[in-house]
Amino acid sequence: MKDDCKYILLVNWQKLENHTVDFRNSSAYLEWKKLLHHYYDPFPTVEHYTTVIGF
Repeated sequence: MKDDCKYILLVNWQKLENHTVDFRNSSAYLEWKKLLHHYYDPFPTVEHYTTVIGF
């Protein structure tokens, strides 16, 4: 199925907490939220991945 309205923002965090705690509690996140959140309908799904080595 083709989805022309799907975009991926890929950010490499050193640790999960750098996103879920540090960024989400920062002034940078508040600015991001103020500038962008009103454009989301529906609000995007946030997914976290990790690299698996030795598979």
